[in-house]
Amino acid sequence: MFWSGTPHPAPHTIKNAMTLSLGFSPCPNDTFIFDALIHHKIDTEGLDFEVSYDDVETLNQKAFRGELDITKLSYHAFAYVADSYVLLDSGSALGFGVGPMLICKNDPEKLRAELEKAGTQLKIGIPGKYTTANFLLGLAFPEALNKQELVFSDIENAVLDGRVDIGLIIHENRFTYQDKGLKKIIDLGDFWEKETGLAIPLGGIVANRSLPDDVQHKINRVLRRSVEFAFSNPKSGLEYIRSHAQEMSEEVMYKHIDLYVNKYSVELGEEGKKAIKLLFDTAAKKNVIQEIKGDLFLTEI
Repeated sequence: MFWSGTPHPAPHTIKNAMTLSLGFSPCPNDTFIFDALIHHKIDTEGLDFEVSYDDVETLNQKAFRGELDITKLSYHAFAYVADSYVLLDSGSALGFGVGPMLICKNDPEKLRAELEKAGTQLKIGIPGKYTTANFLLGLAFPEALNKQELVFSDIENAVLDGRVDIGLIIHENRFTYQDKGLKKIIDLGDFWEKETGLAIPLGGIVANRSLPDDVQHKINRVLRRSVEFAFSNPKSGLEYIRSHAQEMSEEVMYKHIDLYVNKYSVELGEEGKKAIKLLFDTAAKKNVIQEIKGDLFLTEI
């Protein structure tokens, strides 16, 4: 059953079962993580899920409207909804060498120099205002303000067609841009890593704070179980992952998974939490977001 995208009533309980709305992207890293959970390959402790598949910026917007009980969203967007959603300890995408990239058709060195100039008018195709990718772009090149929001999968073609001068790419486009003759200007993940020495926080899984505390913790346990099952049985969800992977080859699918699903997806740990706190502290100091008060993370009960 797929959710229609309109706000729904509070989660309901029937004979000890609870159905929750869940949103994540059709990208291989998300379908890999959630396969066991939504297909009940693990013990879901009485939870069932109504699933909607959307690109990350659509998920961000749904979170702003409070439409989902559980959702994937970018860490940039989480900064704006931390009062209504809590970050789960499992399911996140953080890592090294996984950041968004700026690409172009020609002269990457010249374009990088242009990006650093005051008042630059280079047009940049971005995958959404509230993506972590756009947040990192603002940190690296604060003068680059001429942006056009595009669906992430259209950005390469927009560069090729000349609709934008530069593309900000995420997800599997890291593996495909060179095949189209495009060139890298900068890997913004490398920029973050050199600045901080920490993994780059890209996206996380959050639960609505209106859910009872015990339900939030149940979701977190079930999600961790799903991630651990996926690591132990990496081909179990192959057909499901492939069905949402937009004609991606199996090799690219698993490269994508290897890039974005790692130890931080099982458990953030102190290192992962430190990276997330630094991301938000840096953004607040640069007046990109307001200072976040209260606990970001799911706490023990």
